[in-house]
Amino acid sequence: MASVEHATLQNGIKLAVNIIATDFGNPNAKVCECLLRRGFLTKPQISKFTELPPDKVKNCLQVLIQHNCVQAFALEQEGGGRDTTVVVTQYMALIDNIIQRLRFAKFITVVSKELDKEAREILEGLLQHGRLTLPQILDKAMEDAGSDANRDAYNESFCKLVRSRFVERFPAPEPFIPLPTDEENSKQSRPKARKFFVKEVTLEERALAAAIPMDAERFSLLDEHDGDSDEDKNGGNVSGSKVGEKRKRDSVELANELDLLKAKGEPLWRVNFEEFINRLRKKACVEYARATYDNTAAVILESILKGTKSTENTVSLSLDSIFEEVVKNEGPAMTLELVRCSLEQLHFCSEDDDDGYSINLKDIIDKARLEEVESLVLKRYGHDAFRIFRSLSTGRALDTDQVSEKTLTDKKDTPKILYRLWQDGFLQMEKISITTGQKQTNILSWSVKMDKIWRKVLDELHHAALNLSLRCTHELEKDREISNMSKSADKMMSKELESRLRRKRKVYFALSSSLMELDDAIMLFSNFPV
Repeated sequence: MASVEHATLQNGIKLAVNIIATDFGNPNAKVCECLLRRGFLTKPQISKFTELPPDKVKNCLQVLIQHNCVQAFALEQEGGGRDTTVVVTQYMALIDNIIQRLRFAKFITVVSKELDKEAREILEGLLQHGRLTLPQILDKAMEDAGSDANRDAYNESFCKLVRSRFVERFPAPEPFIPLPTDEENSKQSRPKARKFFVKEVTLEERALAAAIPMDAERFSLLDEHDGDSDEDKNGGNVSGSKVGEKRKRDSVELANELDLLKAKGEPLWRVNFEEFINRLRKKACVEYARATYDNTAAVILESILKGTKSTENTVSLSLDSIFEEVVKNEGPAMTLELVRCSLEQLHFCSEDDDDGYSINLKDIIDKARLEEVESLVLKRYGHDAFRIFRSLSTGRALDTDQVSEKTLTDKKDTPKILYRLWQDGFLQMEKISITTGQKQTNILSWSVKMDKIWRKVLDELHHAALNLSLRCTHELEKDREISNMSKSADKMMSKELESRLRRKRKVYFALSSSLMELDDAIMLFSNFPV
């Protein structure tokens, strides 16, 4: 789950709706937006709010569920009579999964580096179709590869993807959420009696948790050969659709077919976004160590993360184990003393009592986030504002005079800078009344609330990503228009149009690259759990 609550980020919703509209068309985007803005709803409610006919809503939900953008769940509610209950199917949009669609190219790159060509092709098929059975996965990969393809090689690559947790079984299509027990109700009615604050689990979180099976089942390969029926062995194609066909045209047909297959007991598989985000988080931490310290620090951190395979924020290893991993990855060039000296210099590394070291990934992410915000403040407001923000972000709350003295900022300019940062949401202001004798004085206390700043910056990043996405779509449409004109124009005119087309493609490539870089910042503030 993301560490920032997306529900409060309006630009995040707009970005998600634009992604769905681009990939699956406006009706699906309309259903998606309705769920994102209103929360979980039933089919009749979706039909009412979107003004779409019920059969259209059903088709849209099938497509969105197939592509991991919507989760259904059966909610038990109190009925009209005494001691009676009813079960109602509700639907909720998964905004995190929708925005993951921006990262499909990154996911493919990860698999290309770690596994083989066949694994990459299987992943591409799953990313395109959302969920497939094993026979469908193999058939579609074989279709793309041509006559020279080896089915056993693709089968083995699929096993590698599951063992690496890049692919998982599709979660329960409609998990059951029962009414809260009397004990749960009593706990909710007495929040003040709790000694410590406990974050309340939302209904959406309960539904997602109920849908995901235990790891033993989630990544199980026990029945991987069960799908090899006689029809499959004879080359029968279960799906009858090609990978290259447009999603907007065949998604509903494929969803209906997959539902039939599932009813027969054939397990469905999908891409495990969680594992890819974990890999990208580790990569971001390594690149931060490289930029902040040196290549040696990056190599040591990367070796530690490879050696543990942990998804936790804190990773602990003995010095000997760390050195062994470094030598395994980099050869004998690294010495034990060099590794020890480098570890002692890292701010996110601490030495344990038993000659071991603990790496805190949370410290890296927090520091990287803070530097991104400081860079934004410096570019937008100047050096004085940068010094003020840094001082307040690393210390306690200060009044206006204290801020001026601590940051050596002109007393006339300090209030203006503080007010501007406060108005734009980078600072918190609190009025404090101080009584000395019979005189009462009001002072302004300034502080930084990091969680609110993370949310603000993330919303701005979503807005920038939305603008880039819209511009990319606009340039792509221009490419199509110019390409069509070039085919119908005379030879001389065609050369001029082809030159324009090449320029447009360069612009599109630059915009796409910028969007990928911007998405790195979005993941930093959104998807990397801390």
